[in-house]
Amino acid sequence: MVDRRRASLTALSTLARRPRPELTLAPPPAAAPASAAPDRPALIVDNAVYSSGRRVATPDSVAESHEWLVEDPERLVWLGLYRPEPAELGELAEQYDLPELAVEDAIKAHQRPKFERYGSTLFVVLKAARYLDAAEEVEFGELHLFLGRNFAITVRHSESPDLSRVRRRLESEPALLEKGSEAVLYAILDAVVDGYSPVVAGLANDIEQIETEVFRGDPGVSRRIYELSQEVLEFQRAARPLTGILAAITAGFDKYGVDEELRSYLRDVADHVVQVIERVEGFRLQLRDILTVNSTLVAQRQNEEIRELTEASIAQGEEVKKISAWAAILFAPTLVGTVYGMNFEDMPELSWQLGYPFALVLMVGVSLALYAVFKRRGWI
Repeated sequence: MVDRRRASLTALSTLARRPRPELTLAPPPAAAPASAAPDRPALIVDNAVYSSGRRVATPDSVAESHEWLVEDPERLVWLGLYRPEPAELGELAEQYDLPELAVEDAIKAHQRPKFERYGSTLFVVLKAARYLDAAEEVEFGELHLFLGRNFAITVRHSESPDLSRVRRRLESEPALLEKGSEAVLYAILDAVVDGYSPVVAGLANDIEQIETEVFRGDPGVSRRIYELSQEVLEFQRAARPLTGILAAITAGFDKYGVDEELRSYLRDVADHVVQVIERVEGFRLQLRDILTVNSTLVAQRQNEEIRELTEASIAQGEEVKKISAWAAILFAPTLVGTVYGMNFEDMPELSWQLGYPFALVLMVGVSLALYAVFKRRGWI
């Protein structure tokens, strides 16, 4: 941790000594600065200054928006960034005195949802989600927020969430936006949590399909259950930390004088988060039970196949016993007839008057004796 902080401080102090490049409000990618990659989206998505909840300016640069705050600290700057470069975020950190460790996290991304307070600055990491039904995957978007008394800076590293809708909503409600950066935090939290509802619906729909496939005996359902279980776990990791984040925000209501209306809004968001987490936990348990049922059904089908094979083997064995018994019965007269059919001259029975009847009686007697033995043993 010591090394991490030292590296961060060194990097940001180096950036602070460099000449500040002008950060302009970029038009579509075709008009991007020559130094940027041709396919790189605009760094600044939106840069607005608000007074009494209404937009009063759209500055062309970060420095210009900061000058509006210098003129009137009661104004609010809301700056939206998309995948900023370290140097660019370093310039912004210098302008708004952002905490070094939080800036480093925003640069590296791939953070878990969290809430940290650095003096008067809040640093919040959120995970937006949307469900891709065709692939049965949950796609996550990482969002970093820096919130001060009179500024809100959002840093996105993915296409979602769409913060333009959040901004339009707040701009349509000046009374809410007038409450400051806490209103921005509430609106973004509300949008992220609302975005979880389609994900929950998509997961529920796929689980219903899986249940049908399980009882239909689909051979590929086990893999589908496992993969969907992994998506549910990832979604749970994204949503569960929001309870702690909202609890931390709620705990600071009185200390930081949060507006009563915002308090009720945030409590409503917290209730929605609890509902989402309960549904996701239910999905996890449901998929576990489905996997157990599927394993049981697979075992039953295997047992049925083994039983059928065993019955077939037993039936074959019975047929073999019958064939063997009749072969033995028929072998006795065949043996006697073969012996007396060798036509040797020196065979005493050939000149015996009762030789022929004796041979017939012997063949019939041996056959009847063998039949009785095999019949008693159930072979025929």
